Amino acid sequence: MAFKSDTVVHSKIVKYLYQLAPHEGYTQSLVGDVRFMRSNRPLKNTAVLYEPSIVIICQGSKRGYLGDEIYIYDALHYLVLSIPLPFTSETEATPDEPMLGIAIRLNTVVIAELAALVEVSGEHAVEAPRGMLATPLEETLADAILRLLVALAAPADARILAPHIVREIYYRVLVGGQGGSVRAALSHYGQFGKIAKALSRIHTNYADVLEVGNLAKEAGMSTPAFHVHFKAVTQTTPIQYIKSTRLHHARLLMIRNGLTAAAAASRVGYESPSQFSREFKRFFGRPPAEEVRTMKASLDLLPPTHLVDLAVPH
Repeated sequence: MAFKSDTVVHSKIVKYLYQLAPHEGYTQSLVGDVRFMRSNRPLKNTAVLYEPSIVIICQGSKRGYLGDEIYIYDALHYLVLSIPLPFTSETEATPDEPMLGIAIRLNTVVIAELAALVEVSGEHAVEAPRGMLATPLEETLADAILRLLVALAAPADARILAPHIVREIYYRVLVGGQGGSVRAALSHYGQFGKIAKALSRIHTNYADVLEVGNLAKEAGMSTPAFHVHFKAVTQTTPIQYIKSTRLHHARLLMIRNGLTAAAAASRVGYESPSQFSREFKRFFGRPPAEEVRTMKASLDLLPPTHLVDLAVPH
């Protein structure tokens, strides 16, 4: 059953989020994989990089743009990313009705265990894998979200109960309306799985020299085939994906660590600071220093889940 935005459950969820996310930006919960999101103003055309995660918007709305696809996630729909993806987002919010949401990082070990149990049951069909999807929020999932927020409002409950409720939320997503696509994507089988592993390699070693030919070889594909399957999954080319990953990490380094553009460029694998500045301006629309000043307080500057140690908002 689809969740209705005017239910008592929804009102309680929003009430708890006002309490748990009192400030604009990201607020770390008492459980490491869960963070709260709040924006008191609209944000347009923001370049973001999301890790594998579940993003549930409970008030206000967001739109994600990936290639020709538009993903709407709001009080009636949540977003699931099975792979790390850079895309463009917009946020609808006002001071009187801020955007409030929850971001839950996908724990791959727990997800794999649950997906295997779901497959054994034979009750849920597997569908074509997708790296990113928006799907209707069902009543059972909304109920679990409310119970998670209640638990996270009390330290003892957060420590004992919340991890089990997060596990339930994973399960609800895996058996939800598009759970078959999520399970297929997270299983890392077939061509999608080979590209997913390449993406993981890029995110682990983005500062290293990454040759597309070597990535293709590691994936067991020819270079032309790797390009075709890579673009089908990410809506971009391997070179552009590597570049966007490095630029996102550099921006986070400048914000969180106060690095200069030259220092950030070197840290993420650029040999030429001038090339970094040109590509940064082309990608984000502003030079590094201006981008840092403008975006420092913007909600979507930071990923809704842990990216790497440098980007984790402790």
